[in-house]
Amino acid sequence: MYVQELEPVAGSLGLSALVAALPLLIVLVLLGGVRMKAHLAGLTGLLTAVLVASLAYGMPLDQTLSSGVQGAVFGVFPIMWIVINALWVYRMTVRTRHFDILRRSFGRLSDDPRIQALVVAFCFGALLEALAGFGAPVAISAVMLVALGFDPVRAAVVALVANTAPVAFGAMGTPVVTLAQVTGLPLDSVASVVGRQTPLLALVVPLVLVWLVDGRRGLRETWIPALVCGVAFAVAQFAASNYVSAQLADIGAALAGAGALVAVPHARVPATEAVRTSVLTGARSEELDEEDPRGEVVRAYAPYALIVVIFSIAQIPAVKDWLAGATRTFDWPFLDVANPDGDPVGGNVFSWPIVSTGGTLVLIAGVFTAAVIGVHARTAVKEWLATVHELRFAILTVTSVLALAYVMNLSGQAATIGHFVAAAGAGLAFLSPVLGWFGVAVSGSDTSSNALFGALQVTAAQQSGLSPELLAAANSSGGVLGKMISPQNLTIACAAVGLAGREGDLLRKVLPWSLGLLLVMCLIVVGQSTAALGWMLP
Repeated sequence: MYVQELEPVAGSLGLSALVAALPLLIVLVLLGGVRMKAHLAGLTGLLTAVLVASLAYGMPLDQTLSSGVQGAVFGVFPIMWIVINALWVYRMTVRTRHFDILRRSFGRLSDDPRIQALVVAFCFGALLEALAGFGAPVAISAVMLVALGFDPVRAAVVALVANTAPVAFGAMGTPVVTLAQVTGLPLDSVASVVGRQTPLLALVVPLVLVWLVDGRRGLRETWIPALVCGVAFAVAQFAASNYVSAQLADIGAALAGAGALVAVPHARVPATEAVRTSVLTGARSEELDEEDPRGEVVRAYAPYALIVVIFSIAQIPAVKDWLAGATRTFDWPFLDVANPDGDPVGGNVFSWPIVSTGGTLVLIAGVFTAAVIGVHARTAVKEWLATVHELRFAILTVTSVLALAYVMNLSGQAATIGHFVAAAGAGLAFLSPVLGWFGVAVSGSDTSSNALFGALQVTAAQQSGLSPELLAAANSSGGVLGKMISPQNLTIACAAVGLAGREGDLLRKVLPWSLGLLLVMCLIVVGQSTAALGWMLP
């Protein structure tokens, strides 16, 4: 049995924490400073973690490698299994042109560019985040706004700022699923707390978007539909994450926000020519004027409806129990780890939810989607394989980062850092979202940030007397605000609208909003850690 040590370096917690932090520091420097590709930075960080675990912590090499393999396996299934199948559904709709039909359907909801920004960037962007994530919402929303006549810079800024509130539950809940796994906390507990933080952002972001589109006039004239959209989104995200399914949180929120927006009379008032000419300074795509048969429009919405139906059925107690019956649990080979108190850690046992995991449910929805929108079985298989090929570097990045996280967690490195960070005491509640924000700003992924810092947050919380669920959730909720300034997302936005090389211009425009909203999230978490807002927690 390997027993974790908290102070293996010269009996000093400070020196041990410094050594334990080397893998994280190297990853962050390689990503943020050297601009190394994410999968190479992840592999380098993993090698560093293995060396620290073996040389500084004395963890046997077979157990060190075994813990890394377990992390990599979890990175493939269920994490990337969810992403692959979700992106596969999206690719099939693109292939059959049903995605274009859906895009035109959204574009016709209003001729007011401020409302169009809410529909496309906030609501439809959230739907894309729910289904695909990994940069797709920013790229596609920005392109759609340019097609509507938006200036490329304005379109990119709006798309980046909009891609915040849905990120924690993106790609069918991948970030919170990862957070629950690396922290050992129940998924329902983590998701419910995140679902009491990010919806508060949803109340603000639509108002920020109409300000970005049309300044003070936009806020004065369209604050009612913006607020209604935000409230509907927030309520649906809260309800789904707390009482239905974390995987459905963004889909339900996006549809609720869009539905509420369309229902508000203010949203259907035609925009004045002054507004249109001052906001729409680009060329409008003539493709938006094509008429689509009603039946094809229904089929374009079908994939999202199928996912909602299948996930909803999976939440019925009898069905949920039946699906859970396929889960396989077994002792992970070559792994026998105890915490500093001598108690076995959860990582010694591995659970494999074969059918009940979100990725398998999305796969089932994808099979039905192929039938509904008319994709031949052979073509559907080709698209699935093409999706795996497209995500090959993302798969390598996620598996290496999760392998790194597992090595750090099981060797005791994360516990050492957590005990050291706990010295911040009450200030930890304020710093917790900042750590998540920094992780996403550098890595471009809330999933990666949760894998890197989730266990650290929980250990620090336990040592300082704060709620582990609160600080774990704060890592993810703060992280969503780092998404808009991550080099990865800035590059995607620039490439999508033809502004290659202008990442610095976009950064200067979105950084104040990122920092301002981060401050709001920090204050929310501080409030939730005290009696002031403690009543908000489950």
